[in-house]
Amino acid sequence: MSPKELLDILRVAERLKCSTRHCYTTSGRRESVAEHSWRIALMAMLLSGEKEFQDADMDKVIRMCLIHDLGEAFTGDVPTFEKTETDEEKEEVLYAEWVESFPKVQKLEFQSLLAEMAEQRTVEAKIYKALDKLEAVIQHDESDISTWIPLEYELQLSYGKEQVQFSPYLREFKKVVDEWTREKIEKNKKSG
Repeated sequence: MSPKELLDILRVAERLKCSTRHCYTTSGRRESVAEHSWRIALMAMLLSGEKEFQDADMDKVIRMCLIHDLGEAFTGDVPTFEKTETDEEKEEVLYAEWVESFPKVQKLEFQSLLAEMAEQRTVEAKIYKALDKLEAVIQHDESDISTWIPLEYELQLSYGKEQVQFSPYLREFKKVVDEWTREKIEKNKKSG
């Protein structure tokens, strides 16, 4: 990859720093897509030391986490409860067209990772997807509850539940996060 090609890719990826997501940070500002991707990559790195994940290629999981939302550099973030099949298709097409312009080595790696992520057959793809969902729930729990819309009270408890079923560790982690969610909702009821 030439330095110019690298710079061109990075300039597109920078858009994720400016593209905001539906939820807020603890400081009260909108979270960026880049921040979400960074934290799920961090989650994968932290889990790499856990016995359950010793046979998984956690480097691959980290790579999946880092690239999973790059399509949003073209479309912006659409919250899961608003995203349509048309939105998903548009994002996938634009992302695939961009990756097609990459130098061969990087293009093949991205295409391979994206295909594996979409198929959701490998343990690495399942770990990435579970972390993606869990991080969104955690970020909502970290945000002020006044930023939640009514459907999120239930969504917080159901979001990611299916994706963690393959893993005893992640099922337990989801229970801990759900307990935090319930405490947050109860505290809000008592103060409101």
